[in-house]
Amino acid sequence: MENIAVIIFNEKQLKMRIIETRSGRFRVVNEIADKFDILKEIKDDCLLKPKTISNIVNVLKMYRKMIENFKVTKIIAVASDIILNSRNYRGFFEEIYTNTGINFVTLPEEEIIKNVYAAVVNSIDNSKGFIIDIDSHTTYFIRYNRRTILDSISIPYGSTNLTELNESMAKMCDKIKKEIKKIPFLDTIEEDSLYVGMGSAFVDLGKIAKKIERYPLDIDNNYVVSAETFDKVVSFVNTLDLEKVRKIKGISEEGPTNIQGGFAIIKAFMTVLNMTKVSIATCTIMDGLIQTNLSGLAQEKFTDLLSNSLDNYYEFVNDANSINSSVYSMALILFKQLKVVHKLPRAYSKPLRIAAYMYDCGRRINYENYEKCGFDVILNSNIVGASQKEILLGAFACECQNLDNLNLSDWLKYKDIVSEEDLDAVRKLGVLVRLAVALNVSRKNVINDIVCDILGDSIIMKTIVTGDPSFEILEGLKVSEDYKKVFKKNLQII
Repeated sequence: MENIAVIIFNEKQLKMRIIETRSGRFRVVNEIADKFDILKEIKDDCLLKPKTISNIVNVLKMYRKMIENFKVTKIIAVASDIILNSRNYRGFFEEIYTNTGINFVTLPEEEIIKNVYAAVVNSIDNSKGFIIDIDSHTTYFIRYNRRTILDSISIPYGSTNLTELNESMAKMCDKIKKEIKKIPFLDTIEEDSLYVGMGSAFVDLGKIAKKIERYPLDIDNNYVVSAETFDKVVSFVNTLDLEKVRKIKGISEEGPTNIQGGFAIIKAFMTVLNMTKVSIATCTIMDGLIQTNLSGLAQEKFTDLLSNSLDNYYEFVNDANSINSSVYSMALILFKQLKVVHKLPRAYSKPLRIAAYMYDCGRRINYENYEKCGFDVILNSNIVGASQKEILLGAFACECQNLDNLNLSDWLKYKDIVSEEDLDAVRKLGVLVRLAVALNVSRKNVINDIVCDILGDSIIMKTIVTGDPSFEILEGLKVSEDYKKVFKKNLQII
């Protein structure tokens, strides 16, 4: 186990995140940020003022104390290359190191692209596509396939410096279009290419789009914005003055000031590349730095992003009595063995995996009817590797371990996301999860496999065991009433 501190210093703020790592997985244990708007000083005088330097050093001294309190063994400190425009940046970094022992570095473009890529591919499950990362002064465009960067390029405009040109959105958009058309690998872009947008401009776009579309899920990562919805957002923002934009709940602090430049860049890419939609990644370069600096299991081995996400969650909450992986495995066996009965397509396997692996997550809130509490835990666990709909269905399936939990009025809140077929599916998945839990009740992996025979109106489950399965069979038969409700067949376990 190792604790790592990652510190990012850019023109807007100083931010530190402390993470606990274990076996190549991690969790955030603390995060702190302080505002330092140094861009104006650098632009006006090409210098950082002594008072500003003193204030930053004092804050970093406090960060150092926090680092020591959390017994951090590794510090990664990265500064934006904007700071290099200050003539006294070397003295500034030396003073920081002398007073705190923190050694800031600036990343070359190749390293920035590497970390942007690492952040995105560990946040959204697209094996092949393009990343558009809009920073404050640069936009990065990356082509990747099967977890490998194939091509990348930077455009010398970001949401801040483009907005500062004080031009109309049309002129800003034209400027970016010219830059995009210079990209040497444009001919590799296919009509159905997948795009992921990263940076505050995309996150703000998603938040505003969800308000306009009255989207019921409060999940930002992997929210998909269509070109049509993007145009609605731009039209809406163009009707507002700066103060009203500031009042839009949830958008980033720099969003109101730089939103025009950010949206102009997005519009240019959508136009030139004929993009019909873009998936929004909420990760930042800080997430990439964490991923690329994890020790233990190599991140490249995690070909199944969802499984890694679920394993990462339980790495830090499981105990000696945890059987989540066993329930997960048994639920998948039941799903395959009962395919001719449940008649659910393979698309429901991800919701099942989420519900089965996190079947007991609600116990950390309240043991009483923990299945219902699990609904909210799943929606707020930052699960990656699944679509927002799949996460929602997984939450409902977890809740449906107790069929009485499913309230149709709650279901109807998400009517624009789910279907009548989904309602039948989550009830069936919930019963399968409950049965998988029952077949692991002794927590000793007594039942290794199941073979199902269908005889008329009955299902006979034959257990393949390594011990006495009496307790498991007894608990499994308690599910027979709910099983008959959703599968319309009697359940026998031998």
